[in-house]
Amino acid sequence: MSALNSLKLVAVKKPRNIPAIVTRRNKLSSKLWEQINLAKSQMDGKPFVVMKYRSVKDPATGLRKQVEVPKRIKPWWFQSEQGRVCVSVKYGSWTIELAKGKPSVEVASGEELVNALTAIKQAVEAGELDQQIEIASSSLRSGFKR
Repeated sequence: MSALNSLKLVAVKKPRNIPAIVTRRNKLSSKLWEQINLAKSQMDGKPFVVMKYRSVKDPATGLRKQVEVPKRIKPWWFQSEQGRVCVSVKYGSWTIELAKGKPSVEVASGEELVNALTAIKQAVEAGELDQQIEIASSSLRSGFKR
């Protein structure tokens, strides 16, 4: 029992489900991670590939099997009319407004692009964009109703 005496024991139960906003935050955070790594790989001139599983029907046997295929990742940055690089944050097909009427961040270089994406990722994980995520999520869900 002496080994247990060195530990801090608490009477806490694991929550049964994760709140919806935390799930949405994690989803956006993982997408931002992909964008950061895509930007870094393009700066280095190396390919960045994330693999996903796809269910495919085998023509010989007629059974379904899981096949690993590369995931297509579209960059969230683009060139503005003035020729500067801008990055917008996407939640599904919706662009999230980072501030009222300002959905994009303007950057000068690839290094600043990575820094901007990292800062946005930290803001998402801290819960600073919860209201914008909720608006985008409800807008996306409304498109699926009959």
